[in-house]
Amino acid sequence: MKQFFNFLKSKTFFIQLGLAVVAVVVLVLLALQWLKGTTNHGEFVEVPDFAKMSVSEMRKAVEDAGLRYQVLDSSEYNPDYPRFSILEQNPHAGSKVKSNRKIYFTVNPSGYKKVTVPDIIQVTQRNAASMLRAVGLEVERVTYIDELGKDMVYNMKHKGKYVKPGDKLPKTSKVELICGNGTIPGSARVQADSQE
Repeated sequence: MKQFFNFLKSKTFFIQLGLAVVAVVVLVLLALQWLKGTTNHGEFVEVPDFAKMSVSEMRKAVEDAGLRYQVLDSSEYNPDYPRFSILEQNPHAGSKVKSNRKIYFTVNPSGYKKVTVPDIIQVTQRNAASMLRAVGLEVERVTYIDELGKDMVYNMKHKGKYVKPGDKLPKTSKVELICGNGTIPGSARVQADSQE
């Protein structure tokens, strides 16, 4: 034990301790310089504005800026933007980021998502219009036919073709309602025959 304390007071111990401190300081300084060089410390790239660019235009602009990208799932269709164009980006345009940073994009889909046509057969025109609006469809016009139920929906059409409950239509589609006018079918023909 006495030898150990003598060694701690010796010149050799202090030389070894000094060398160890110098080695640690040198290693720390080298590590900091290496990190500064590999992380491009103080060097930033300004994120361009990719709004309304097509995906192919965005890819080229990302590469030119020295960045990377990832396309996220498309969101709701926005008619103000071209199909398959950039709707949103993160980080936002003008942000300062490191070179090789990944930018996340949301792309405008090709059109509105499809919604299920509700069962509005034998429902009043007013209630049918509300049910259609609730799922994102609109009433374009109402056509009346000879049926006893006044303002009762008997059928519906989209772009001239009959649609049935459960069919899928793009959101915001316009539907034609075919409703009864309160007349018994064939009653006009019966009256005409009786007058002859």
